[in-house]
Formats: sequence, structure tokens, C-alpha cells
Amino acid sequence: MKDENSVLGLSTIRRNRGITLEQIADSTKISVRSLDAIERGDFRKLPGGIYNTSYIRQYARAIDYDESAILAIYYREMGPAESSPTGADRKGLLNGFRNASIVRS
Repeated sequence: MKDENSVLGLSTIRRNRGITLEQIADSTKISVRSLDAIERGDFRKLPGGIYNTSYIRQYARAIDYDESAILAIYYREMGPAESSPTGADRKGLLNGFRNASIVRS
């Protein structure tokens, strides 16, 4: 059986180690849907932000796999703007706020 839809053959590695997605979900509190998305490399199905890298790290640890290998694929697929905490538009966070002014009596 060939594991064509899996990043780095993760689902095969997981199954060979006798671990189910349900077991990982129980121990990490990450949904089976998100874990399956990680295995398939369908990172856009993850919740976003810092959760993505946290989920990937927890999944890798659960199957005793090098988390940096999965993260490298994640960063390549998602690009720096969507996958990096520094890729966010910091000015966009403050739009709509005026600068504070000093009021003197």
C-alpha cells in the first residue's frame, strides 16, 4: 500500500509504530481532522497562527519524528507571511487607533 497523500510518509510511520490518530488526539487534545491534515500536508485546514506550528510539533513528538522536517515543509508550503509570527503586518494590528496625545491643563 502506497501512502501517496502523506507528507514524508507520516501516516505510514505512525501506523508502523502502532499509533492511531485517535490516540494522538486523546493525548494532545488536537482534533483528528487537524492531525489528518498534518499527515496529508493540507496545512490550510489547520486553525492558523501559532496553533499550526504547535500542532505540528505535538504531532511529530507523538510519533517520535523529527519536527523540523515537518516544519520545513510547512514553511515551504505556507510561505513566510502566513507561517511566521514576524510575517504578520504589525501596523495592521493598530489600524483604527489614534496616537495618544498628552492633555495638559
